[in-house]
Amino acid sequence: MITETAEKIRSMEIRGAGRIARSAAAALRDYAAEIETPDLEGFVSGMERAAEMLLETRPTAVSLPNAIHTVMASLAGSQTVKDARERITRSANEFILGSEQAVDRIAAIGARHIREGDTVLTHCNSEAALGCILEAARSGKEFEVFATEVRPRNQGLLTIHVLNDAGVRTNYIVDSAVRSFMNDVDLVVVGADAVTVNGAVVNKIGTSQIALAAHEARTPFMVAAETYKFAPRTLLGELIAMEERDSGEVLPRELQADLPLVRVRNPAFDVTPAEYVDLIVTEKGAIPPQMAYIIIRDYLGWGLEEFNREFVSRRGEPE
Repeated sequence: MITETAEKIRSMEIRGAGRIARSAAAALRDYAAEIETPDLEGFVSGMERAAEMLLETRPTAVSLPNAIHTVMASLAGSQTVKDARERITRSANEFILGSEQAVDRIAAIGARHIREGDTVLTHCNSEAALGCILEAARSGKEFEVFATEVRPRNQGLLTIHVLNDAGVRTNYIVDSAVRSFMNDVDLVVVGADAVTVNGAVVNKIGTSQIALAAHEARTPFMVAAETYKFAPRTLLGELIAMEERDSGEVLPRELQADLPLVRVRNPAFDVTPAEYVDLIVTEKGAIPPQMAYIIIRDYLGWGLEEFNREFVSRRGEPE
């Protein structure tokens, strides 16, 4: 189960930061039920190997390590294998339920920012961002959506199918057409794979260009992100790894073979500076990006004490 889930996450059969996090939590829960050993040390060691396998799949989505950390932290204080297994199961189920409820809460909050008659632009296939749009439609508001293609894997196709099925009028455009339509847009709504301590947002490649166009056009730019997508280690100055995917997603390998001097680059994510973000909607409420630290401190438990402890552990104890 762990191997299968890891491969589905790596190949993007399971995609979207929230779905990835929930799938990882469920995989750890199911794997805990499968391990047959009377030895607590062996059980913990097996769970740690499973966690590492999942962690290696997608380096950028902070929701993945945050979910794994939450579930694995429940092992602390376990006395028996039975106890450890029950703790993992309980923690994983709580995380999954909390994640699903977070999306619903974000949708309710974010929908309030979509007005009757608005034109909304969204990028990629964010569960949280789409939730805001769908909730606004369910409330009876009439509005229009622009959805990007999202090259090279065309996640925009998933988005337009969902919007169409929900009865939302939608324009499907290539990524490079965003600036051409931005003056017609009243609100941009995107998701996030990570939010740093200074409020910068890591999301699908192309997001930062959309944010720049929105900033120039004075179009509000709203991010929908669950609190577990905030990145505590950015408190330490740690950078979020930017995943670069297989070049074959952009240009078939047989064509690359005829172009020996051409290197095809395929970054999967980019960083949108906090100054281009107007609002981040979380399940705890809507905040300006400058308040990202509050989320990390109050809801992820990383205050100054935790920061100092981690900083010392990374640098080593002073002599």
